[in-house]
Amino acid sequence: MSIPFFVVVAFTDHLFAGNPAGVCLLEDRWLLDESLQRIAAENDLPETAFIIRRESHFDLRWMTPKLEVDLCGHATLAAAHVIFRHLGHTESQVRFRSKSGDLTVARKGERLELDFPVLPGAAMNAPPKELTDALGARPGTVLGGRDYVAVFEREEEVAAIRPDFDAVARLDVQGVVVTAPGNACDFVSRYFAPAAGIPEDPVTGSTHCALIPYWSKRLNKRFLRARQISARGGELFCEDRGERVGIGGDAVTYVEGMLRAE
Repeated sequence: MSIPFFVVVAFTDHLFAGNPAGVCLLEDRWLLDESLQRIAAENDLPETAFIIRRESHFDLRWMTPKLEVDLCGHATLAAAHVIFRHLGHTESQVRFRSKSGDLTVARKGERLELDFPVLPGAAMNAPPKELTDALGARPGTVLGGRDYVAVFEREEEVAAIRPDFDAVARLDVQGVVVTAPGNACDFVSRYFAPAAGIPEDPVTGSTHCALIPYWSKRLNKRFLRARQISARGGELFCEDRGERVGIGGDAVTYVEGMLRAE
């Protein structure tokens, strides 16, 4: 079986930056879960998106090299980029159905904008010792939820963190976000998810479902500009919409071809 396949870098306007995602265009049914996972592992990208075109929407699933996830921002942005740029989609938005419900991506000029659910974190009384040990640093505030969100006071503290990835993988969360006010933007972040096969994710849309409401309230701003300060780096244009968030970014195609699957 041959599957149309793309690699798209998301949350950047140029190659060799942002976060690379694979996008596989399936015909009318899902392959076996084992086959999808093998493809994602073989691609060895932070995420691979699998999409199926339906009459009014696209079905969408995401897999890391190790497991399926319920929500992924950069691979959704990448999938929408493929649909608009390579499949000739002429409407102003793409609608996806996923394990996190209906998601839309709107075209705003050259930029694409995700509409995602809020994933608010709950403030913890004190940073868990296993978290501070894993990070080798003590944040001022920690939010608990799908991920730990560790808030620091300065961008330089976030940039300096060198986590113990084995210790991070043993935490009872999907991953750890570290964040602080930005020097040249509203806030910065990094994301570590070694248990999902991603030691450090280059740019993570889904973590901003927790970061946007936190920083919007703290800075008293509805619209925010964020940077993920990984080695590759990326830029996100954010909006607090109450129960939803808007996450805007650019995307560029790096690979277009076919892959073979059993």
